[in-house]
Formats: sequence, C-alpha cells, structure tokens
Amino acid sequence: MTDDTSHLPRSAPNDATAHTRAVTSRPAPAFDPADFERAERGLVAQHPTGIIEGDFGQAWNINKYDFIERGSSNPDTVHPSLWRQAQLNNIHGLFEVAPGVWQARSYDISNITFMAGDTGWVIIDPLTSTATARACLELANEHLGARPVTAVIYTHSHLDHFGGVLGVTTQADVDAGRCRIIAPEHFMREAVAENLLAGHAMNRRALYQFGPLLPAGPKGHVDCGLGKGTPLSLPGLIAPTEDITYTGEELLVDGIRIVFQLTPETEAPAEMNFFFPDHGWLCMAENCSHNLHNLIPIRGAQCRDSLAWSTYIDDAIELFGDRTEIMFASHHWPRWGTDDVREFLCRQRDLYRWIHDETLRLANHGYVATEIAELLQPATEHYEESHTVGYYGSLIHNVKAVYQRYLSWYDGNPCHLHPHPPVEAGTRYVQLAGGADALLAAAREAYDAGDYRWVTELVNHLVFADPTNTAARALQADALEQLGYQSESATFRNAYLMGAQELRHGGPPRRPAANRGLVRALPIDQLLALVAMRLKADEVGGLHLDINLVFTDLDERWLLGLSNRALHYRADKQLAGAALTVTTTREAFSQIVAGETTIDAAVEGGHLTSEGDLGALRIIIDRLDVFVGGFALIEP
Repeated sequence: MTDDTSHLPRSAPNDATAHTRAVTSRPAPAFDPADFERAERGLVAQHPTGIIEGDFGQAWNINKYDFIERGSSNPDTVHPSLWRQAQLNNIHGLFEVAPGVWQARSYDISNITFMAGDTGWVIIDPLTSTATARACLELANEHLGARPVTAVIYTHSHLDHFGGVLGVTTQADVDAGRCRIIAPEHFMREAVAENLLAGHAMNRRALYQFGPLLPAGPKGHVDCGLGKGTPLSLPGLIAPTEDITYTGEELLVDGIRIVFQLTPETEAPAEMNFFFPDHGWLCMAENCSHNLHNLIPIRGAQCRDSLAWSTYIDDAIELFGDRTEIMFASHHWPRWGTDDVREFLCRQRDLYRWIHDETLRLANHGYVATEIAELLQPATEHYEESHTVGYYGSLIHNVKAVYQRYLSWYDGNPCHLHPHPPVEAGTRYVQLAGGADALLAAAREAYDAGDYRWVTELVNHLVFADPTNTAARALQADALEQLGYQSESATFRNAYLMGAQELRHGGPPRRPAANRGLVRALPIDQLLALVAMRLKADEVGGLHLDINLVFTDLDERWLLGLSNRALHYRADKQLAGAALTVTTTREAFSQIVAGETTIDAAVEGGHLTSEGDLGALRIIIDRLDVFVGGFALIEP
C-alpha cells in the first residue's frame, strides 16, 4: 500500500476540487426569468409547518431545503443550472391555476390538482403517499372550502400519481359509487408490472435515482429535477372504476366536461392527456414537464418510445393547441397563454424527436450506444429554454435508451456477448493491473488529473474484487462525489452521491420489502401473476397439481395449476379432479400472499374453506420468495 493518505476513509463529504470548481463556477444559464413568475403565480396558502407526518415519522419536510435561497449563487458543489432548477422546485404551496383549478406543489415529487366540480372535488393525480395526499387535501379544504371527493383521475401508471389515493378517498366510497376512479386503459396491468413484479429491485435502485437517504445540503440532496423529492411513507391503490379506451372519448365528471387523448408507451406504458373544452385548459400529464424526461429512468422501467412520445405531443398540438389557454401538468408549474403553450409544446415535441432521429442516424453509421452518448451534445435550440434541459432525464442516458429499444443492450461486438460478471471481472482486472496497489496508484493519478469517470471505472473493479479494501472504497467514493457535484442532472447527482455515501457508511438496513397497500387492490389475474413470479421454482421440481379457487366476494372462479416448475392460471375454469378447491375472498387471499396472515389463521377465522388436500395450497404459499430490501449496488 502507498503512503498517500488523501483518500483515507472519511465520514463527511469532501469539498469541491479545483477540477469540479472549474465546472460549477461557470455562469448560470440565461434562461427565461419568467419561470419564477410562473412557479409563484397564484399562491393561495402554504402548509402551516411544511412538515408532514407519515408511516415512518416525517414523510415530508420542505424546510430542510431552506438553504436553497431564491436568487443566491450556487455553491461550488452544485451545478449552476441544477441550482436554478432546485430554486424553482423549492417554491411550494397551494396555487390557483385558473378559476376553479388549484395545484398543491412541492409537498411530494408530483403535483396534486383540485378541480371544483358541481358537488365536490375532482382530483387529478393524488401524489405518492397517503400522508402527503391527505395533507394537501386538508390544505385545500381549509383555504378553499371543504368538499367531498367525487372523482379521482390517474393520468398514468407511475406510483407518484396514484399512491396517495387513500389519503383523498376510501375503497368504501368508491364501492358505494360516491367517488369515481378514472384511468387510461391497461392502467392496472402496467402499475402492477412496474411496482410489484419488478418493484423490489426498482425500489432499491430508486434510492439512487431520487436520493431520499441523502442529507439535504449543498454537498448532498438538493433536488430531483422533476420535483423536490420523494416522500418516505407508504403508498396505496384503488383500482379504476372507469377506463379511457380511445382518443376523443368524452366524460362529464361532476359537471366538468373532459376530452381524453390516450398516449400509450410514452412517459408511461399507460398514460393520457386531456382537455377541458369549456375552459381551454390542457393537462399534459407527465408527457411534458419543465425538463428533459427519461426514456429509461436509472431506477429501471420499460424502455419508452421517444418517437411515439414526440408524435403524441404533436397530436395534442393539433387536437387542442389552438383552443388551449392554460396548460398544466403532473409536475412543475403551468404555462399561460395560447402562444406560450404552443411554443412550449413544440420545443418538447422536437426534443424527443431529435434524440430519436439523431441516435438512429449515428447507429446506422455503426456507432454504438456509448459512442453516440459522447458524440451527441445538447443542441443550441434545446439549451435556450430550461424545460428542454436534462435535470431529470439525461441526454447521455436517453441516447442509450433509444439504442436499446431498437438494437437491444448488445452493441454487436461478440466480445460483449457473454462477459464475466462484476466480481469475476474485477478479480481479473486487478491481477492485470499488477495488484491492488498498482491499480490504486494509477487511479490516484487519474483523480489528481480530474479524470473522475476513469477513476470510478478503474477502482470499481477493485471494490468488486475485494470490497473490504478501505483505500479502494474511499477513492471510489471521492471520485463519485466529484462527479455528483458536477452533474447537471439531479438523478445522476443523486446516484453518484448515494454511491459515495454507501461506500463510506454501508447501505440501508436489510428488511423484508412489501407493497401490501398495492397487493390488496389487485384483480385476481394480477394477484396470481405476483404469486407465480415469487415461486421458488427449484423447490417444486417434479410436482404437478391443480387447485380450484372460488372468490365469493367477486363471484369469480379460477383454476391454478403447477407443472414444470411454473404456475399457470385460467379464469372461469374449474377442474373436477383438482387436488383442492379453496373458497375465500380476495382480501383474505391477498393477506396470505402478502404474508399478513397464514392459511391456518384464515381457516380458523372463517375466511377460507377447503375441499380436498389443503397441503396443495401450502406447497405453493410456503415456497413464495420473500424479498429483502437494501441489497448491494455499489459493491458485491
């Protein structure tokens, strides 16, 4: 080991290096100052404390961002352009958008919109958690007059647009017809695919994208680009009562006329814009916000179709543009005026088309994704306005998403078809470098030269080969930290700083992960899909069985089968020779699947009866995998 002590393990973040200060000291972009006027326009009230209590203590605390002062110059540990976006996202409260329309902003990463219907509130996108949604509803009721919630509209299938629904209504009110739940078709399928089937892995990765465990401050969390941050509290779900199935479909919702535009495979697999023809209001969901969005978020998701995205924005311009006086969305602040809205939409449309076309043009010259990401720099036209800058998405990452959508992750080089996984590759690279000391010496030279990208790539091999090497962990953390300070993208900054924090202090506690609030709302086919995904296939080799399932509350019958180490299921099917017939309710079965109760407890409580061998059901339930959060990302 060398005598260099400049990268010894430390608990506190580093200062910006000279190389980083050269980036962060550049003048802030001369973007439209009217953004601040738009973000502050129509303020009615602010949350009385700025602190919202949730399931685990504080779900939200806007006060911890008081260091982000309006008009202040950026610290040398924050990119000047990102600092401006952080200032805008720090403007919080309940705002009037138009007579009869209000938004609560910056009490969650998303906006909640309140519309005064004939008899109550029509709510658009009830935030991420019950806690934040309830607090915003209370704020609206206090300052605008209390109203019952008569309808909730989910613009799309991402958690921050439906997870707080139980904070604004109840399943009982929905079942009784007192509150409608409206969503784009396939909403439930896509919400389940993202938040449950891949949810545990995605939630862990989301800690890097959103950085909720980073301390707020100039050297830590400043923003998420798309909003200030994500609440730390549990989500819920109520299934839609009405699906929007085609563009042009019109509904009268508590006296408010709404015309819908379906936009599948854009920002979400199931998403919709909508227009209020009696008022000239246009809701663009999350298809247009005040930043470049993700074509694949770094937390993971299905790859989005940038060509379709651009096309649907163009369709919205054609369908509604000339009649639109105000445009609002599920994040950020509105735009006022027909000309301003049209210009905004045109720039957004052209941004996603430009990324799509330029990526494929260069791919057809033989460049691979990593090369295109270096070649394609932000065009002048897409850096004149802040809403086309990558504070949440990133051009670097979006290029790779377009490439993946058309050409897959594989770049065509057969050397990359089956590379060694990280630990095995790391061990070989360390040996190739001449051992740990030689690799670290080369990495320290790169750090001193400001080549932080190379430092992280090089030292990552040593961390994976030997995660106990404290010098490697320290140097890797130091380099990641400087990359974070230099990042214009909030998500890249958060990921870099989270990596540095976990290398120094370890990851979050490993505890069983669950989305029980979502499981209860699942239709039976999706509940059984979740069961099938969790089955430990290696433990059911050679087993074949069939189970009849009868759900009395839904008046549904299903056949569940196990064969060849996989589960299959069919609706409206029963088998006379099945090993078991189970009669139960969706609630009881979902509690068993979620681990909230046992088969025996359900039987004793009268919530499940059986004919045949109840052991057949135990074979499946006892072999459901339990996922543990906090698994390693930055190390083995």
